[in-house]
Amino acid sequence: MKLKILYEDSNILAIEKPSGILVHPVPEQARYGTSPDKNSEETILSLFRKKYKKIEIVHRLDKETSGVMLLAKNTKAHEFLKEQFQERTIKKTYIALLDGWVRNDRGVINKPIGRSPKDFRRYLAGRGVRGELREAVTGYKVIKRLNISSHKYTYIEAYPKTGRTHQIRVHMKYLNHPIVGDNLYNPAELPLPNLSLRKGEEKRGDRMMLHAKSIEFENLKGEILKIESPIPLLFKKIVK
Repeated sequence: MKLKILYEDSNILAIEKPSGILVHPVPEQARYGTSPDKNSEETILSLFRKKYKKIEIVHRLDKETSGVMLLAKNTKAHEFLKEQFQERTIKKTYIALLDGWVRNDRGVINKPIGRSPKDFRRYLAGRGVRGELREAVTGYKVIKRLNISSHKYTYIEAYPKTGRTHQIRVHMKYLNHPIVGDNLYNPAELPLPNLSLRKGEEKRGDRMMLHAKSIEFENLKGEILKIESPIPLLFKKIVK
């Protein structure tokens, strides 16, 4: 698998992550190193370590999420970027298609996130959270409200201020407008209609409709860069 590089210098890579690929090995794979065998799954880390031996993951995108992602080529770059994430100076913009019509055109969800007591894979915001609560803040803006096959959808931009696991997915679920195609947080959703797509493209929203559109950060030369990932064709087809 060959992945598109959106930006590269001597310290940093910005890549376009496809939906459907893990960022790093799951625990079972990690025990045996990052080089996948015939029975294990390729990851972003294993793919790029074939060329960049010291490459490190700076932040994660869920397996089902596509879009721009930063990688560090060395320890110095890794620490430099990690500090920006910790200080929340990095600006991230996502696009998402939500189930139902969101009432407000803009909003900020400031709701801590913790574990679900019923499913170890899930996180929750609000009542019933188990374990430690961690601060989580997500801004959003409605781009368009849609009515497709008598079902309502909302197309938004989301701006996570913090970087919690599944943050946008959990906060949209908290609003009662989970992300389309999210089988973990929206398993009972109505499907999108069949779309006229080319061979190999997803049909009927057969992916989670969450995409990391852009990221703005400082490189080691002190330059402020904004790297954008093209909007997937499936989004364009649905949100005309």
